[in-house]
Amino acid sequence: MIPVSIVIVTKNEEANIEAALDSVKDAAEIVVIDSFSSDRTVEICRKYTDKVLQKEWEGFARQKQSAVDLATCPWVFILDADERFTPELKAEVINAIEENRHDGFYVPRKNFFMGRWIKHGGWRPDYTLRLFRKEAGRIEDREVHEKVIVNGSVSHLKNPLIHYTYNSVSDYLKRMDVYSSLAAKELKKNGVVPNVLDFLLRPLAAFVKMFFFRFGFLDGRYGLALAVLYSYYTFLKYAKTWEMMK
Repeated sequence: MIPVSIVIVTKNEEANIEAALDSVKDAAEIVVIDSFSSDRTVEICRKYTDKVLQKEWEGFARQKQSAVDLATCPWVFILDADERFTPELKAEVINAIEENRHDGFYVPRKNFFMGRWIKHGGWRPDYTLRLFRKEAGRIEDREVHEKVIVNGSVSHLKNPLIHYTYNSVSDYLKRMDVYSSLAAKELKKNGVVPNVLDFLLRPLAAFVKMFFFRFGFLDGRYGLALAVLYSYYTFLKYAKTWEMMK
């Protein structure tokens, strides 16, 4: 058994959620907060746990914090519907908790884009803090790119979490529209006033950094596509921030 509360937030994830839940079915507890899915997400979740709560969407950070608040285990692991545990990661999580030397752990992710494992461009090892002692951690309240803040000692695990990200370019573009709007709200909240240089230089810098400095070119056409798409995302978030201020 994995001695943690697995927490997941969902919305119309029937294509992903069963594989995610099956990979952690031996966890001490699974907590799901669903934002009133219109597909079979809730039905599938209830096959794995009786702790499924439906709640109106309040944003990524607040929704995940609500799930963390419901967890009853001393340790929490935040899992997304498109992510999967491996046996090696399970063993490492169990060992880390038993050793009890740290209050939180960054977990590397093995990212797939259109079915291809992306090895460069900043997508490997792609550390994200997911495992933490409940009493020591909280989720930073941001519109997007929320992260866990741990008051205590933090270390890194070695075995990756499998992440099946965008299935296609269309999938990326659809979610990019949502994420860029949220990023624009965050920029506006922080008082950022975009100028012409933000529109011109920041997207170019994002491309150069991802494709050249982080060796995205070694992933071939996949690396090129991701660098172009991320550059476009960067342009969109500043353009939408400007639009909000008109």
